[in-house]
Amino acid sequence: MRTRRPAAEQLPADELFRSRLENQIDLRHPLVQLIHRLPWSALEQALSPRLPATPGTGGRPALPVRLIAGLLYLKHAYGLSDEAVCERWLENPYWQFFTGEY
Repeated sequence: MRTRRPAAEQLPADELFRSRLENQIDLRHPLVQLIHRLPWSALEQALSPRLPATPGTGGRPALPVRLIAGLLYLKHAYGLSDEAVCERWLENPYWQFFTGEY
């Protein structure tokens, strides 16, 4: 009789067929290289007090600091509006990887 693996070893159903983003992109891409040059931990420490993780008056939980900082960088680097950055982020795996969403 076969035994079941413990739940900790099993992947969630939505993760079963998902490939990691880092396996799909070119690691020599300029944005991927920039990831290793930016001081993400220092940015997170500096921005965390200004972007609290939990709102004091209720409401939606905050987004990760790296995502916010990355989107702001992409917005200014490419001269885009907020809406345009969000649209391009959805379509561009390099932008998603740059902002830590992998």
